[in-house]
Amino acid sequence: MDRAAPATDAAARRASAFAGSAVLGMALFVFVEAMLFAGFISAFAIVQSTSPPGAWPPPDQPRLPVGRTAINTLVLLASGATMIAAGRAFGAGDRRRASRWLGATLALGAAFVALQGVEWAALLREGLTIRSSHLGSFFYTIVGAHALHALAGLVALAVAWTWLRSGRLHPGHMGAFRLLWLFVVLLWPVLYWQVYL
Repeated sequence: MDRAAPATDAAARRASAFAGSAVLGMALFVFVEAMLFAGFISAFAIVQSTSPPGAWPPPDQPRLPVGRTAINTLVLLASGATMIAAGRAFGAGDRRRASRWLGATLALGAAFVALQGVEWAALLREGLTIRSSHLGSFFYTIVGAHALHALAGLVALAVAWTWLRSGRLHPGHMGAFRLLWLFVVLLWPVLYWQVYL
């Protein structure tokens, strides 16, 4: 009687259950975070729509850099495309190509966060602070919350890239990390449209 086969089957079932639970756990987290951002956006829209004519955005506050942020948005969207490519390569068993795509995702995500940091520094120098106006409060709360998610996503991507290179990345890990990063990527155009435009 071959005892290795049942042990292998049991290990495969455990791996499959873990993969499903990791993705389910991340999906629940993403759902909760989507509700958080929906609340932020709703509050922002209410304050914006109830402001007197000509009072929004506040005339004494600096304008948000729509053009530069549009370019940065393209950088983040590109990182979403490379994340999808990494997931496909990983699913096809091509660890080398998946590692390259995941590294590109990490680099593009880091560039997005760095460019957002440069934008914040410039806006702070120009006088837009969290206490300077409702616009400043909402901007730093909403965009800051997204930045925290992006930073957490970058940590997750770095872990995924390290595990992938060492052969420890399982499909459940990849699915959960991909879901988190695509949430960060797809949420940003909504925030850009609502806050910047």
